[in-house]
Amino acid sequence: MTAMRNRPIPGSSGIVRTMSLLGDPVLHAACEPVTEFGPPLARLVEDMFATMYEARGVGLAANQIGVSSRVFVYDCPDDEDVRHLGHVVNPVLVAADGVTVRGSEGCLSLPGLEAGTPRFDHAVVEGVTVTGEPVRIDGTGFFARCLQHECDHLDGRVYTDRLTGLRRARVLRAARRAPWSRTD
Repeated sequence: MTAMRNRPIPGSSGIVRTMSLLGDPVLHAACEPVTEFGPPLARLVEDMFATMYEARGVGLAANQIGVSSRVFVYDCPDDEDVRHLGHVVNPVLVAADGVTVRGSEGCLSLPGLEAGTPRFDHAVVEGVTVTGEPVRIDGTGFFARCLQHECDHLDGRVYTDRLTGLRRARVLRAARRAPWSRTD
């Protein structure tokens, strides 16, 4: 006999929402802090998990589904293949340090595109849960990249904003030519 889970799988009761794509104004403006905790916030987090899993992502910020609130979810491995699963409300990137690594980075709001993007290999995020409990997340490697990427979203930035020169020009040109493009 198998033991039953004593809590639901994140996103299992959520609804998949429409993804905001590069060029959508909600992606390019800072999100508002969450001030009301309760069922609507819990529903948002569930919908975010459902949407992230449907899109096969490892992280998702609320503005990526058109909600300008400081919330993100993640289900992301680190470089040692340890799975990190959770959410953060009103996250603050309190540390981003260590070695800077230029690694391939993509985004659910720029489907199919990737570019070598510089990020620190260590990050710490502090915030609260949907119930208002304090949370501190310490990430290294790929998971640190994810934490920095999602915090950027909530500040109105996408990873292409961190690129320069030819690398930036190439990915933005590819975005303009993509079938989902809003920039033409």
